[in-house]
Amino acid sequence: MKKEKAKLKHYSLYILFILIMMMIFFPSLSFALGDPKLISTINSAFEDIEGWILKISTPAAAVAVGTGVFMKKFSFGDEEKIRTGKKLIKGSLFSYAFILAIDLILSAIKSLVG
Repeated sequence: MKKEKAKLKHYSLYILFILIMMMIFFPSLSFALGDPKLISTINSAFEDIEGWILKISTPAAAVAVGTGVFMKKFSFGDEEKIRTGKKLIKGSLFSYAFILAIDLILSAIKSLVG
């Protein structure tokens, strides 16, 4: 019984060693040769969505900041409207900066991977 387990361990380690060596010395023998069509389609769809989000976020942030400025300007001393205007301005600038930062991070990851 012990000899069979030892033999099985020996063979499994031997096969694992061979597989690792093949992966090291023959990197062209990968499991997926090239990008499948579905993966390419999904990648291009995500890139299109990313482009649309960037195109929409710029005017949306400008409208939100403008609304916050007008809310502060025409508050006529109402502290609640001033506070709401400041929150709107800060929130929209933070959101726009976050969207731009995500775009930069994704671009950096793409350049490192690809």
